Amino acid sequence: MLRVHGISFSYGNKDVLRDIGFKLEKGELISVLGVNGSGKTTLLKVMGGLLKPKHGCVLLGERRLSEMTGNDIARNIGYMPQTSAGVLCTVFDAVLLGRKPHIGWEASAHDIAVAERVLKLLRMERYALKLTTELSGGELQKVIIARALAQEPSVLLLDEPINHLDIRNQLETMSLLREITRELGLITVTVLHDLSAALRFSDRFIMMKDGTVFACGGREVVTPESIKAVYRIDAAIHELGGVPVVVPR
Repeated sequence: MLRVHGISFSYGNKDVLRDIGFKLEKGELISVLGVNGSGKTTLLKVMGGLLKPKHGCVLLGERRLSEMTGNDIARNIGYMPQTSAGVLCTVFDAVLLGRKPHIGWEASAHDIAVAERVLKLLRMERYALKLTTELSGGELQKVIIARALAQEPSVLLLDEPINHLDIRNQLETMSLLREITRELGLITVTVLHDLSAALRFSDRFIMMKDGTVFACGGREVVTPESIKAVYRIDAAIHELGGVPVVVPR
């Protein structure tokens, strides 16, 4: 279980998060929704131990993140930022870097096997020996997700994981994330801007407004009324072939 308890955070005198609280269970894919500037990315960074909250705490099981070492956090929480630049190495080596919290003097056979398994999970085996600098933005996005998974975390935090992907790869990536989350018993938290994709693939939703949690729960919290309150637009939600679609008016 991951618990966020009474979190507040400020950049200088500017309050960004105010009294945030919720708990998440393993096997759940959660989408964080809200307009730009509502605190989504900051919340993810606090949950990943990258930012220290002004008030409150984040607990992984019974342990506070503030009491864990950086290596302990990295063994338990995988984080993917909004943007990541390719470096001059192969895709396989980039994914193997995710094993850094576990590796001693050199990569073991287990570390190599984990990297191979993650590439296979994301169907990226054919790119293993390709340089990351030769990849498209969408391909690089998948490599960064693979590197986070190679940490073998119990929590996966992904900031806009489908932002640079075409629609086919968006659907494939979100489907894989849902499958991997359930198969490995992860807690996967994604920041998404596509409400239809969020409704289609997510188990739970955290709707952010002005640095606070406007709503948190299952499909029932994403309604035309909550969308209007959070996004300031009128929208309808329809189902096409059993797939929910958000239609702005």
